[in-house]
Amino acid sequence: MAKARQSSERGNAANDGARETPDILSLLTSDHAEVRAAFDDYERLGEDSAKASERQELAQRICRMLTVHATIEEEFFYPAARAAGVDPDLLDEAKVEHASARTLIAGIEAAGPDERLYDAKLKVLGEYVNHHVQEEESELFPQVRRAKMDLHEIVMPMATRRAELMQAGLALGHSSDQAAKSSADASAMG
Repeated sequence: MAKARQSSERGNAANDGARETPDILSLLTSDHAEVRAAFDDYERLGEDSAKASERQELAQRICRMLTVHATIEEEFFYPAARAAGVDPDLLDEAKVEHASARTLIAGIEAAGPDERLYDAKLKVLGEYVNHHVQEEESELFPQVRRAKMDLHEIVMPMATRRAELMQAGLALGHSSDQAAKSSADASAMG
């Protein structure tokens, strides 16, 4: 185990010198922080008795961010982690948590901001996502670091896919600010 960790750390250190892109865990942690900040913004809007349209716009942005994040994790990160030997139970649990979050997201997207349970759904989604993020960052990410997984290999494909999904969201009428930011983030990684 220690030998595998040393080998992995040497491989990651060699990759760090050869590449200037952030590793996959940095990208995912950044996404987590951005979502946490958006939930905090939503909570402040509620305290300020913001207009329904402002709350709905931010809620849609949060839902889009979460949908895109879950999609890229499921398409790239989880399969790579599974192939590297990360605990399959942790990965299965994460996918189930994503499915549950998608159910809440669908309920939020189908509802109007003046509906009685709208804010409650956002609050529960935020709590749910916070739990998921804490598990990923405290349990899954350390296992990924110990595994023989190239932490840089999937960064660019994930960033490109994220930009594509955000652009598709723009075409569907989702927040242009977020789509532009995600596209800029992907370009900065390249």
